[in-house]
Amino acid sequence: MISWERLHQDCRRLAEKLNALGSFSTLIAVTRGGLAPAAIIARELDIRVVETVGIRSYEEETHRGAVSVIKALGDGIAMGPNEAILVIDDLADTGATAQALRLILPGATFAAPYVKPQGARFIDHFITQFPQDVWIYFPWDTDQDGLYRAPVTRKEGAGV
Repeated sequence: MISWERLHQDCRRLAEKLNALGSFSTLIAVTRGGLAPAAIIARELDIRVVETVGIRSYEEETHRGAVSVIKALGDGIAMGPNEAILVIDDLADTGATAQALRLILPGATFAAPYVKPQGARFIDHFITQFPQDVWIYFPWDTDQDGLYRAPVTRKEGAGV
């Protein structure tokens, strides 16, 4: 399990590595997992233009499915030069999300605080590599006791 404290520390370390590369004009957060790391890194690198791209690669939180773009980038971003774009995700598991985005943003820099062996080759910069067979729970997946909690929409009796 990744705690909020650890996530913040690892994102700051990643920002330090990225800062050594120069400046980025735009940060693209891969939703949903990349939102929290992107907020931290955008602050640390003083990037004010933050965009999102919605990629679905998991069904029911823990089952990998086909990669599909559910929210595309704006035309101005996808059509412009990619060299000053930084793409942030929380984890590169198999690398499928990064592979799909590299087709759209071939010159962008890809970073994630965490990778697994299969995904590491698709990410330019990361902090920690976990074994491929380890399931990682992020702070937004758990409660204060570190136990997994299903999203509100999936709890019994949820709704209005």
